[in-house]
Amino acid sequence: MNWFLRLNSARIRAFAFAAGLASMPAGEALATAPGPGNGLFGSEEIRNGDLTAFSKWNDMISQHAWEEHRKDAKMPCRVTSAFKCRRDEWQDLLTRIAGKSWKDKIAAVNSFMNEAEYISDIRNWGMADYWASVREFLRKDGDCEDYAIAKYYSLKALGLSVSDMRVVVLEDTNLKTAHAVLAVSFEGETLILDNQMPDVVNATSILHYRPIYSINEQAWWLHKL
Repeated sequence: MNWFLRLNSARIRAFAFAAGLASMPAGEALATAPGPGNGLFGSEEIRNGDLTAFSKWNDMISQHAWEEHRKDAKMPCRVTSAFKCRRDEWQDLLTRIAGKSWKDKIAAVNSFMNEAEYISDIRNWGMADYWASVREFLRKDGDCEDYAIAKYYSLKALGLSVSDMRVVVLEDTNLKTAHAVLAVSFEGETLILDNQMPDVVNATSILHYRPIYSINEQAWWLHKL
């Protein structure tokens, strides 16, 4: 998400509008969170089911689907006991925590993915912005939205509904940069899985995040404060 870092807040919000809301098909209804301030981080949410404009997100979904159906997708990538393979460790983690409580599953996935090294897209992929699949992230590490995507697909693999998760693109008002996290709806609360925080936290405890848009495989939401 490095290309976002060069934009000020107004331009970030302008991009979010241009990338999605402006391309909404004529006549499509908008669904808004009930009442102002009831959305993520106290925002008003405007829902749109048309994901066409989000090419990075859609490309990542296609990449993930292709990787899932490869013949070697479930085969171990470790060739010796001394060779560290994050994909094997990830699959071992999912197996190990499958029977645990959802609270423990969420915490374990967050902790595991946060062990990865933060690497910019320019350094990693030679381009300003690239949204990596979970297996690409496990192979090469990544930046903030890549952590969020990896956590999203890990929890989905464990059985959590995608309707209870969103990747959230936001502005960190302390650092004055763009950022991305995973938001999870759990037992009436919104939990935030963030590569900048070691533990899972409740969204209500974070005051320096201004959401721009959030997205899952079903829809995206524009956030207004």
